[in-house]
Amino acid sequence: MSLARGRPYLAIPGPSVMPDRVLRAMHRAAPNIYRGELTEMVPGIVEDLKKVARTQHHAALYIANGHGAWEAAVSNTLSRGDKVLVLATGHFARNWGWMASVMGVEVELIDFGERAAIDLGRVEEALRADIRHEFKAVMAVQVDTSTSVKNDIAGIRAAMDRVGHPALFLVDCIACLACDRFEMDAWGVDVMVAASQKGLMTPPGMAFVFFNDKADRARETADCVTHYWDWRRRTWPDGFYQYFDGTAPTHHLYGLREALDMIAEETLENVWRRHEVLSEAVWGAFEAWGRGVEMTLNVPDRAERSHAVTTVRVGNAKAEALREWCESKAGLTLGIGLGMEPGDHFFRVGHMGHLSAEMIMGALGTIEAGMKAVGIDHASGGAEAAAEVIAREA
Repeated sequence: MSLARGRPYLAIPGPSVMPDRVLRAMHRAAPNIYRGELTEMVPGIVEDLKKVARTQHHAALYIANGHGAWEAAVSNTLSRGDKVLVLATGHFARNWGWMASVMGVEVELIDFGERAAIDLGRVEEALRADIRHEFKAVMAVQVDTSTSVKNDIAGIRAAMDRVGHPALFLVDCIACLACDRFEMDAWGVDVMVAASQKGLMTPPGMAFVFFNDKADRARETADCVTHYWDWRRRTWPDGFYQYFDGTAPTHHLYGLREALDMIAEETLENVWRRHEVLSEAVWGAFEAWGRGVEMTLNVPDRAERSHAVTTVRVGNAKAEALREWCESKAGLTLGIGLGMEPGDHFFRVGHMGHLSAEMIMGALGTIEAGMKAVGIDHASGGAEAAAEVIAREA
């Protein structure tokens, strides 16, 4: 028998749960794409996206997923033969570097493993050694969705400034925008990429590139850029169609408009705080369950954990059985152990976007039932530990 009837809960690290308000906003007839409500709405969406990114600079909108945002960032700032420094703490930073290499960019990779954040001392050392300033960009991911490691973006910029290195600073916030604190201008980020389907609570299909004037000056000489990925026409369009190089993603825009309104109503500071509390509840549960057994959180240092996603190492082959049981028997979908060592058997819990204490407590209770059902060793007290966090912080 299955108990998975009722509303399913998608607890993967994106796409995230779609709010009913967003779904209702999208459930409408197709609009006029040449004039009227839709065309009048988009400039406000751009401005409100910039508020979430904490930037006074520029934003380009694409019909794409996060990989499209990666390509847009690279193509508008770099040329074939340029050299970049990629700082990796998981699968996605490495793949962004790989994409740059496919486009003809020379990549130097520093891999910091999958359990700890970028070592700022090693970054400064690498930049100081680049006495001819061959690195045209430094590329990093704020939160790698595969490992749940959160990196110190302001610290990387400080290391660049101490050395006086002129490279552009490119940051991927796809997993964590509107979940983990991010301050584009205050932290000295030149280019930031994001997508619609995680903290922005809108279905997959839109990607965003935020950039400052320094990055736009690099666009003058970037020979990787092509017509579609060119951010200038999208940022300073002569006509509405140029925002998207053709037909607008009409219903995504209605959904995104509603999602941005929800963030503004709660306030971004409170959105960040809600994610902080709920993630700490998740950590408390797994830390309790992991006492004396193999199961452990992937990131030991709390300061280096994301508030958007948590990666869990089970330590035996039952992680897949747990995911299957939770989905088929209880209606809870957990994330796969993407890009991790297969012998360590990981799963991931997404806690991003449209999320409440009730949802987190329900997910944790289901995970505990699943561990009992499939025979994963765990200590007692996980749900109680989570409840204590929520009771104390709410």
